[in-house]
Amino acid sequence: MYQDILFPTDGSDGAEYALDHAVDLAGRYDATLHVLHVVADVWYPDGDPEGFDFDASAVERHLRERGDRIVAEAAERAGEAGVDCETEVAVGYTPHRAIVDATDDVDLVVMATHGRRGLERLLMGSVAEKVLRLSETPVLAVRLPSE
Repeated sequence: MYQDILFPTDGSDGAEYALDHAVDLAGRYDATLHVLHVVADVWYPDGDPEGFDFDASAVERHLRERGDRIVAEAAERAGEAGVDCETEVAVGYTPHRAIVDATDDVDLVVMATHGRRGLERLLMGSVAEKVLRLSETPVLAVRLPSE
């Protein structure tokens, strides 16, 4: 039924929980798990890096290294379960757009949702919600159980 499953991750507790579902499904269907982490563009408030006292390339490098660790840890967990895994860190994208673009070659997306509501949802937006609306590929949104 599923040959390729996309697992976008931000390294959060919710994503760690959703990874269990992704690995389980990939194992059941002998599917390849594609782990994706997105590093968005470094943003400048006025669109111009001049006048800011920080090195944007150092920030991007740090975020890339963090993304590399996140996907490596997910791949290790998949490997321990006997699941084939491929990883990617996409740099310079809007998270929901990178995820939707990656759905072209997969049969299912398994991703976490943070379950934001009200004003927090309005202000923060929801990557999972945007992926659910825009993806033509089925999406399994996994919510971290409340304590």
